[in-house]
Amino acid sequence: MPGRSGPGVRTLASLLAVGCAVFAVLAVLVESAWAPLERLDADVAKTSDRWVRADSAREDVLRILSDWVWDPFAFRGVALVLCAWLWWRRRARRQVLWAAVALGAAVGTSGLCKVAFDRPRPQGMAVTGPGGSFPSGHVMTATVGAGVVVLLLLPYLSSRVRPWVYAAAAVSVVGVGFTRVVLGAHYLSDVVAGWFLGAAVLAASVAVFAWRGADPLVPPERR
Repeated sequence: MPGRSGPGVRTLASLLAVGCAVFAVLAVLVESAWAPLERLDADVAKTSDRWVRADSAREDVLRILSDWVWDPFAFRGVALVLCAWLWWRRRARRQVLWAAVALGAAVGTSGLCKVAFDRPRPQGMAVTGPGGSFPSGHVMTATVGAGVVVLLLLPYLSSRVRPWVYAAAAVSVVGVGFTRVVLGAHYLSDVVAGWFLGAAVLAASVAVFAWRGADPLVPPERR
């Protein structure tokens, strides 16, 4: 039987606890309209908007990154291709099911939170998206999507390749948050909340599958 890859139980538990705690604190502060946080969000939004609008080429590049390279559908597409390969070549049905559940949970959780908090988005910025602002759905999808791809790939990566995959995932997750803030689609607190809630959803999905005896981090046996 192949060994388990990826983070251990303590790491997942810590990720889940920290993710939920940080999101809960931010949710309370946003819902209570805590003045220091609102000032910080407003200042970052205004400064970012001035920086983006100062250079049309810069704005175009950021829009391409946000709307195409790091669009939620891009992350889901990469995960879908990887899942198709795992299903076809490795018969990794457990891993594919987990990936679908994790990504679905990210979309569902983000949508419910947006409805529950109904926070208005920044106004008058370069980009104004539909729906609520808190938390960022793009960031949640990026966090969970990148995590799913990395964890699914781990058993098949050499020690030399792994750091590059980690780096690519980290740049993508941070980059999504950066573009959403500087383009004015979200406040800084929306993005931070998306990172931590996404991490919590990812950890929770692994924990639930492992608890049910279908640990997605145990790769299937070679056939």
